[in-house]
Amino acid sequence: MAKISHFPELRFWQGGMELVEVVYRISASFPREEVHGLTSQLRRAAVSVPSDMAEGHTRESTKEDRNHPSIAQASLAEAGTQPEIAQWLREPTNWLRCWIRLRFLVDSCMH
Repeated sequence: MAKISHFPELRFWQGGMELVEVVYRISASFPREEVHGLTSQLRRAAVSVPSDMAEGHTRESTKEDRNHPSIAQASLAEAGTQPEIAQWLREPTNWLRCWIRLRFLVDSCMH
């Protein structure tokens, strides 16, 4: 199997980019009072996924390269926690539907 030379070729990175796009689209409709709360936290976690993969892939050390997928997976778990928080806060139904869709995307990226 040939080594992937550029991070955009990584499937996990591609999935992370799709997650970022979906998160930004969905979170644009979140309540305004959440701009500095869940919206910001979710966006940062989503952006961390492909960013960590790109950073790790460009490292010269194999040890560092192997650590970044784990960091990216932790960011996915963080993004997956946000729907749980929203449910605990009992946000409006439409917002929860968006979170449920996001949760499905996060779960599909992790498996």
